[in-house]
Amino acid sequence: MGDYVWFHDVSWHATYAIYFFVIGIVAGLAFLSFLSWHDGALRPIRARAAWGAFVLLVIGGLLLIMDLSQPLRFLNILNPFYLNFGSPLAWGALNIVGFGIALVVYLFVLRRGEDRGGRWLAAIVALLALGLPIYTGFDLTVHQSRPVWNTPIIPVLFVAMAIASGAAVASLFAGGNAATQARLRQYLLWSSAAIGVMLVSILGTTHHGGAAQELTYLILTTGTMGLIFVGGGIVAGTAAPIALLLAPFGRHQLGVVLAGLLVLAGGIALRYALLMGPQQLQTLY
Repeated sequence: MGDYVWFHDVSWHATYAIYFFVIGIVAGLAFLSFLSWHDGALRPIRARAAWGAFVLLVIGGLLLIMDLSQPLRFLNILNPFYLNFGSPLAWGALNIVGFGIALVVYLFVLRRGEDRGGRWLAAIVALLALGLPIYTGFDLTVHQSRPVWNTPIIPVLFVAMAIASGAAVASLFAGGNAATQARLRQYLLWSSAAIGVMLVSILGTTHHGGAAQELTYLILTTGTMGLIFVGGGIVAGTAAPIALLLAPFGRHQLGVVLAGLLVLAGGIALRYALLMGPQQLQTLY
């Protein structure tokens, strides 16, 4: 079914899966901090979500820098004459820098208690945050010969996973606030449902595609990768949280937090499988 090629190494390593996971939570928390200006139920987590996004952004940035063979090259993103603006990586780098600057200013305004300025800055931060999962999705989508990656649904999937992951972490910040937990339950439920629909569509189109797509489908649904993708990502990390949130227990704080933890575990499993699974094909043929 596949043709032999000489290239037998993966170019995107597992570190990027962790980065995708962290940056997704960053975006999700930024969204929720913005929404707290328009939804009183989310008001108690406004500052915590913003600070959580900042801490995780620093961690995500360090992951990227450490993955470089020459870490000091990250300074090149500050030089506009060096960047290739035809590459999504260049726009992603600018997005991260712009988001980081806006987030720091937003945190400063929050500390000063300036509601009017905070509302507008939250909108700017949220808009830039939206670019984080979108650009990471485009990093994969532009690979035209890579099954699963080369589909326009990947950036949308990453946005949905960012919302789910952010809501999951925010449920830990909310504590015993019933109104906040109830609102986060809704975000967890609907974002998880959207993820499930997109995963089914990806599996369906991959299974009925050409030779490379069929081989990728087998890699993703069998063996160790199948256990991670189907067992961890789809069953435990998507279907189980939905079932839990729909049950009476899922309307209580403990149920929401437990569903959130499952979403987080499933989120890292999905990102790992979606990143590494399609690349395994080139190590075999």
